[in-house]
Amino acid sequence: MIQIGLAFNHYVTLTDAARAGARKAVVARFSGASIGDVEQAVRSAASDLDQTQLGIQVADPTWNVPGSDVTVTVTYPYSIGLLGWVVASGNLTSTMTERLE
Repeated sequence: MIQIGLAFNHYVTLTDAARAGARKAVVARFSGASIGDVEQAVRSAASDLDQTQLGIQVADPTWNVPGSDVTVTVTYPYSIGLLGWVVASGNLTSTMTERLE
């Protein structure tokens, strides 16, 4: 039960991190934001997760084109064990899309 709770906590953290990255891309697009800035916003929002296992993908970074979408996808591995056996594992994934106005 504890491991399922941890996996859910990690998923909620990923969702918040994807939202923070997409928000950074939308708000800071005219102030010189880069993909690196978006990735840093994601990493800051997910600071309690293992940063080496955090996967970040930013799609369609057309920063100066109003009406285009920026999609931030964040992944993180999970594993749920029972009595030393892994019963479920894979990647948690959260995707957030924001439209540049």
